[in-house]
Amino acid sequence: MREIYIDFSQIADYEEFYAQLKEKLALPDYFGDNLDALYDTISGEISLPLHLEFVNLSVDQLETFEDLLQTLEDAEENVSDFSFTYFLEQFDDK
Repeated sequence: MREIYIDFSQIADYEEFYAQLKEKLALPDYFGDNLDALYDTISGEISLPLHLEFVNLSVDQLETFEDLLQTLEDAEENVSDFSFTYFLEQFDDK
């Protein structure tokens, strides 16, 4: 299974997210930077199996990217051989 990691400590908005996604998944130039295009790509245009993992999400980003997370959770439920996880950033309070 191919695993793709996207580090949200380097992402402030959807534009930066899609730039990283395009690079890591080698998406075609015609890919539309929107959630419908992302779902369509996962459900029929990219090589599966694939595990997509988001790391270092901040609490603020959970709200900003709520629709993205929901879209990927829906894809995980409906697309065989696709899985998705995300992890919040960790702080060391020492």
